[in-house]
Amino acid sequence: IELSIPIVLLLLGVYHGVMQVIFRAGLLSQTAYAGLDYYQGLTLHGVINAVVLTTFFAVAFGHATIAYYLKKEPNLRVAQLSMWLMIVGTLMAAWAMIAGKASVLYTFYPPLKAHPLFYIGAALLIIGSWVAFFSWIPIYIQWKKENKEQKIPLAALGTIINFTIWFVCTLSVAYEVLVLLLPWSLGWVDTINIPLSRTLFWFFGHALVYFWLLPAYIMFYTMLPKLAGGKLYSDTAGRLAFFLFLLLSIPVGTHHQFGEPSITKGIKLVHSILTFGVAVPSFITAFTISASLEYAARLRGAKGLFSWLWRQPFFDSNRYLFAYMICGLILFIFGGFTGIVNASYHLNNMVHNTAFIPGHFHMTVAGPVFLSIIGMSLYLTEKLSGKPIRTPFLNVTVPYIWTIGIFIFSTGLMWGGLLGEPRRTNMGISYLNPESPLFRPEWVPTTTLTLIGGLIMGVAFIFYSISFVSIWIGKKQETAALSFPISETYHKEPYMGLLNRFTPWLIVMFIIIILAYTPAIMDVLDFTGASAPPFAPENPIPLK
Repeated sequence: IELSIPIVLLLLGVYHGVMQVIFRAGLLSQTAYAGLDYYQGLTLHGVINAVVLTTFFAVAFGHATIAYYLKKEPNLRVAQLSMWLMIVGTLMAAWAMIAGKASVLYTFYPPLKAHPLFYIGAALLIIGSWVAFFSWIPIYIQWKKENKEQKIPLAALGTIINFTIWFVCTLSVAYEVLVLLLPWSLGWVDTINIPLSRTLFWFFGHALVYFWLLPAYIMFYTMLPKLAGGKLYSDTAGRLAFFLFLLLSIPVGTHHQFGEPSITKGIKLVHSILTFGVAVPSFITAFTISASLEYAARLRGAKGLFSWLWRQPFFDSNRYLFAYMICGLILFIFGGFTGIVNASYHLNNMVHNTAFIPGHFHMTVAGPVFLSIIGMSLYLTEKLSGKPIRTPFLNVTVPYIWTIGIFIFSTGLMWGGLLGEPRRTNMGISYLNPESPLFRPEWVPTTTLTLIGGLIMGVAFIFYSISFVSIWIGKKQETAALSFPISETYHKEPYMGLLNRFTPWLIVMFIIIILAYTPAIMDVLDFTGASAPPFAPENPIPLK
């Protein structure tokens, strides 16, 4: 159920993604289509794809990795409680969005105000994921007692680190929602501290990216080398990368607030440097996985310096997970480099709030994150149902079609962003409407390119949906059982206590967070101006 519900909701999320590019390209010069407002659709697209899908999948994948690698089943009743909290929360938030009472552009980001049920639903979704995480901790502690001086399985380690990051970063957004936004939404207070709310959101907002990414990283380290026919070059490198994410994922949030006047430039510099630091575990991963793939290709006879690059099982339908993961890795290369632009103070000023930003994050969220999620959802559904995919060739082409679409889509957005094209805006009624005095013809090629890419991505998702449904309508052909392709390590590496203990890393993590965020919060409290009334996304005049 935890896999099926978000996949079904994804139909709505992807539909609104396609509608976004149609509006922005000027094919629709109106504020709404089929009874759904542009900004309403934008919120549905963002919340479903970036919050609901990712949280449900992370919990489901976490249950699977903990159970499989630690050989202990999570408590069923607690797992069901977690699931129902997330389902109820999702339904509450979905009602608010579909009813047009929560068009807040997918964030908890005032002065845009949503219906109280949107905030309550979001809080329940987060709490449900906490419940799942808390149920894994006793399992981990028991495993450690029974397996002293043994390495924690890398997948289980990555899962616990990921949810530790998630728990810590969501504390701030829980405070924002329950203490600031909910009373404001209920009408108990008339105004809200905007800079404080934004700072609390970005304490959560950038770490959220790594909560999305780490399940994909777990797959890259523990499964991709096996799927390629080789071995993992270094298990130790994977452990170090995961712990570095634990240290650096959270204290980087104010690089999203370079335009925030309430935060001084010294704190912005600190967060910018830490953001460059969080690129280090990604570079470690790039080297380790590349070495693993090269080893696999050379086992199959690859010669020369570069021939290993194309001696991979790209279209092997029996190992379709390889296609989903390798396409995600390719996209993430470009997502990482464009992300460095956002972390650079002066370059960020050029692209801030332009279409460049969604062009970048679609390379990451719609790249390794999305492809790993949908690929693993197929795989787990197959294994847990005992029913194979009935459209194997169609399925293995999905990630390549999607990747082509993303490259075209993001190129259009980033090109447009460099020309000043705004993000989020319904340009069909203004800048891309030839009858409007605001018409900008120089944005026609960029939005057309984005439209083409978005339509290709829509086709890829239709093919994926066919493959997913084919499992459910097929006949059971094998015993249903959870299993993963487990990668052996190339080197027999020594046990390192520091990379198998959480305590020292947690201490350092909290020290860095305190040093990075105490001055930021103090700045916000010292330099915040008058509190702000609520606004609507389509109107620059405050709501009455």
